[in-house]
This record gives sequence, C-alpha cells and structure tokens, in this order.
Amino acid sequence: MVSATAVTGTALGAVVLSLLAAPAPAQAVAPAGAPQPPGAARVASAAAAPDDAGLRAILRTARSQGAPGAMARIDDNGTVHRLVEGVDDRATGRTISTNDRFRVGSVTKTFSTVVLLQLVDEGRLKLDKSVDTYLPGLLPDDRITVRHILSHRSGLYDYTNDMFARSVSGFEAVRNKVYTYRDLVRLSLAKPRTNAPGAAYSYSNTNFVVAGMLIEKLTGHKVATEYQQRIFTPLNLTGTFYVHPDTAIPGRYAKGYLTSDTAGGAPVDSTRQTVSWAQSAGAIISTPHDLDVFFSALLRGKLMSAAQLTQMTKWTRVNSTTSYGLGLRRRDLSCGISVYGHTGTVQGYYTYAFTTKDGKRSLTALANTSNNTTVLNTMYRALEPAFCGTSAARAATRALSPGAAPREESEDIAPSVGRD
Repeated sequence: MVSATAVTGTALGAVVLSLLAAPAPAQAVAPAGAPQPPGAARVASAAAAPDDAGLRAILRTARSQGAPGAMARIDDNGTVHRLVEGVDDRATGRTISTNDRFRVGSVTKTFSTVVLLQLVDEGRLKLDKSVDTYLPGLLPDDRITVRHILSHRSGLYDYTNDMFARSVSGFEAVRNKVYTYRDLVRLSLAKPRTNAPGAAYSYSNTNFVVAGMLIEKLTGHKVATEYQQRIFTPLNLTGTFYVHPDTAIPGRYAKGYLTSDTAGGAPVDSTRQTVSWAQSAGAIISTPHDLDVFFSALLRGKLMSAAQLTQMTKWTRVNSTTSYGLGLRRRDLSCGISVYGHTGTVQGYYTYAFTTKDGKRSLTALANTSNNTTVLNTMYRALEPAFCGTSAARAATRALSPGAAPREESEDIAPSVGRD
C-alpha cells in the first residue's frame, strides 16, 4: 500500500558555492534584450511559505490521472520539503522517493548552455558569431548564430516531430539506436526551416544537438567530460550522470512509463533507452536534490560571469506566462513573482525544475509518465504552491476541479502537442 509522504527538515551543510506534432506556430519576438511587456519585471523571491498541502493535492491529482508516481522537493534556503505520491516501480509497488534518479529530458539544455557560456567567458566562443564559423558547412545559412541556437530562434526544424509522431512505436524504433550528432542534424535539414534566423521563437531539439557539437568541437572532449568537469564535480552533483549511449540508470531510480497510443492500453516501461535521439538536448540523469542545487547555483551566479548570466536572461516572450532566454525558461506566477529553470519531457518522465531569481528557493517536481497531457498540465501547477504559498495553491487546486478550463501546457516531445 502506498501512502503520501511529506518531510520537512533543515538541510545539513550548505549548497556547494554558497523532453510530436507539426512545429509549434512561430512566434514573433522582440530583439534580444528589448523591453518586455508589462509585468515582465518581477520581485526577486517568494514571500509566502511553500504550501505542502496544496502541493500534495497536485501530486495526488497527477497520480489519479495516470502517473504511477509523482514527487516534489523544495529547498527553501536550507529548509527542505519532500513530498511523494505513488510508486517508482509498478511491478514491485515500491514508493517513489525524492532520492530517486530519473531522466531529466530537456532540463539538459540548461546544462549545455552553461558549458557554452563558460566557453564565452574563456574567449573561445562568441554568441553572435555564425555557427558555421565554428562548424564550417554544418548549416545551410551562415546567418544562424550561436545565440539563435540557444534561444530557439534559428528556424531549424525539430526532427523529433516526425520521429515521435506516434509515441510508442516511434520510441521503440529508437530505444536502442545510436545516432551521431550529424545524423540528427541531417534529419532536421531534410525539412524546410520554420523561420528566418532570429525572426521568431520556435522550439526545436535540433538547436541543442548543434550546441553539443559546438561543445565537442571547441573543447576537444565529449559532452560527458565537459558536464562532469565544469558542473557535476564542482557542485558535487553525485546523483547526476550523462551515460549516453548506455541505457541503464545508475543506483536507485524511478522507472518511467510511456502512456500507450491506444486508449486503455498498458503503459510501456520506457526506462532503459540510449536517449541517443536527444543527447545534449535531453539525455542527462539527475535527482531532485541535484537539480535544486544546480539551478540555485546558476541564478546565484556561481557557474559563469555576471555578464554571461545577463546574456542568459535576455528574454523572448513565448506566451502570457513564459519567456525563454538562452537555454533557460522564465515562468511568471500568479503572485507576481517569476521563477527560472527548465521543463523536461523524455519518454516516461515529466520534470519541472525552477528557482527564484536569488536562488534561495528551488523546486524540482517529477511525474514518472509522459504522453499524458492531463498530467503535464497538472504538474505545471506545482509551481504555484511551491513559490506563492497557500492562496495560490487553492487557486491551482480549483483549476484541477472537474469542468475547469485547463491551461494547455506543452511538451518537448509528444504527438499533437504544441511546444512553448
């Protein structure tokens, strides 16, 4: 029998150094750094205490909607809240744990961006140089810059639109396959581009495949080495790995379950896979603790110069509540604050990892399912009780009630779901 668990305690020790449809409609954007719409400037950090009861209600709802398990970990300036619902393994019934490792999907994009911005700090890369300066002949348009790649404004078609048009059969076709970066870029270039370079935001995994190529070309090392030496080791992220093309998750982990393409069909255990279709766009494995530490360190300025963090947070408006910088999302919440991080979708896992502007409160929330838009929309609402407190939690819970109009959240990979 599985029961909900909530644990709140004081963290011991200090934080180190302190995831397919047709492409989403292209969205016109202001130039990087241009003034944002009213409400874009938000206060730095949350005022209200996290609402564990409201967050637990959201996790329970996600479970009732088809997620085998759901969990959340909040680090509130050293006070840690841990909440879990359901199981990490449907076969054994083992309760999901905030110590579990899992595939973080597109949260990987932030790690890749950090490496590249460190290379900018080292004078080895310029954001406004053409990608073809560093990777000659790779792309068909030398107007596509590194900045365009990292902000999803390159216009490069997302090859996963076709790869996962049918989620389960598409996944099974690539589960054990190993691609080169150039294989994936060729799949993208076989299709027309979505917009001219810099003209519009259009989410594409292709961009961060190119980011991985840049990392390996400029450093002479595999991305795994650069992640380890520049981020994992300095921040003591002992539960974080990049194992591509291996398929196993080290240690204790939550199994991931891909919702069947057939109504009523059994979920597919999608845990073991190469994630070679994503690589530097989505193949990192981590834990709630490590993601909380990572995003807190990032926003506190511990991973790059202040100048590069400023570049990372030059926003392109995506919709009324979301903006995108360089490998980083900003979400504007109902209580008037903004939080910073990334979402992740990979087969079997939905991840939300966000922190406040001062890095003092961080949330990682996970449901071990995917291709389930209802759960995705529900998990999005975890941000409100985590960062805005009780009143926001009540509003988020009301939004889950029968008959309430859902907020259409979007995935990195899923059929018939537009991307934000």
